[in-house]
Amino acid sequence: MPFIPHTEEDIQAMLASIGAKTIDDLFDEIPPALKGGSLKRVPPGLSEMEISRLMLERAEADGRYLSFIGAGAYEHHIPAAVWQITTRGEFYSSYTPYQAEASQGTLQLLYEYQTMMASLTGMDVSNASMYDGASALAEAALMAVRSHKSSRRILMPATVHPIYRSVVRAIVKNQGIDVVEIPYCKESGQTLPESLNAFDKEEFAALVIPQPNFFGVLEQVDALTDWAHSKNALAIGVVNPIALALLNPPGEWGAKGADVAVGEGQPLGIPLSSGGPYFGFMACKQALVRQMPGRIIGQTTDQDGKPGFVLTLQAREQHIRRSKATSNICTNQGLMVTAATIYMALTGPEGLRRIAAQSHANTLVLLEKLEALKGVKRIFNGSLFHETVISLPGPVDELLRTLKNQQILGGLSLKDFYPELGNAILVCATETKTPADLENYAGYLGKAIDKL
Repeated sequence: MPFIPHTEEDIQAMLASIGAKTIDDLFDEIPPALKGGSLKRVPPGLSEMEISRLMLERAEADGRYLSFIGAGAYEHHIPAAVWQITTRGEFYSSYTPYQAEASQGTLQLLYEYQTMMASLTGMDVSNASMYDGASALAEAALMAVRSHKSSRRILMPATVHPIYRSVVRAIVKNQGIDVVEIPYCKESGQTLPESLNAFDKEEFAALVIPQPNFFGVLEQVDALTDWAHSKNALAIGVVNPIALALLNPPGEWGAKGADVAVGEGQPLGIPLSSGGPYFGFMACKQALVRQMPGRIIGQTTDQDGKPGFVLTLQAREQHIRRSKATSNICTNQGLMVTAATIYMALTGPEGLRRIAAQSHANTLVLLEKLEALKGVKRIFNGSLFHETVISLPGPVDELLRTLKNQQILGGLSLKDFYPELGNAILVCATETKTPADLENYAGYLGKAIDKL
């Protein structure tokens, strides 16, 4: 909130109205032994002018970097209208719309969001957001186990984002669910369908299928989906929403389509913001809708026959059942969903296709320039979208640090996630990169390599 209007007189008037003398009286049920007392090491509050000056100095100290880091959070152009509309009071301060009669605007927007996401993913139903892409995948795994009933095992390719894999394990480990990892092909960077033969005689609730995968490589989604269905397992697609403007949607994978599609919604009009807040999306086939967590908005008619929108399929009490709930309520993510809906409405299908196509084209140009440098090579030969893994001829940290000194964030080091790849980094280019940006990156990296 940029401005808090309550004066001391306002505060005293409100306290008098409820019969309290001080704000501390509102917390008198807390035992004194649990109260921390005054914050002796916290300095007095600054004035608005001093805070503004401090924030400006901090922002300038951060600098303005040219970023080629992707890995799940992507820099895309956001039209000014997106957040101008999103931060209007009726959107900015809205809560979970339990009272339909007072929340028709929010409910209509969320319904339109669901319609857009169902169309983009090729699925029957979408919910109205999850916390983020990683926890959305974990919730999809829980859906699969609830639906399958006889198996509590999930097949997880090593090409899934390593943080997503970590989050899934953290969420399901205490519920008796086993996550089994599938190795990737060292040449293509894919999960090869034939590698699944090792699991033919085992039972699984679901197979996770990333598209594109963490390496930026496109997986053989049709074959993987059909294999999952042949084993009576659900196919869970983890997708980039921008890539879906060019690629087949999960609902059309294989003979029957994937059963659940999840992912990170940040590319749809959400700024990088040092890591959040973002939002996760989830869509599924109609047969699984009763297992889907999160808000679901439905369209109906009132007693006068006028159209209206309501929360549906879940009672409010469902949202407070903690680990027993098929629910994941994310009010703050609702604001991000608002921005994403406006972003998709403004760009439209053709706009999304152009963004995706230009991102792909920029990455191909960047890859060509980088491979022309001494000792730089692409590691995987699989088809890519807008990210790729390259091997550098020297210490990754040193080269990335040299680029950073030139205000360029050159990519993500993979030594902690995939040490077997050696001096490897994941690089990404979106539609925001100009020919000069690509040339500057390649030029500075080449100079850094020459100095090794």
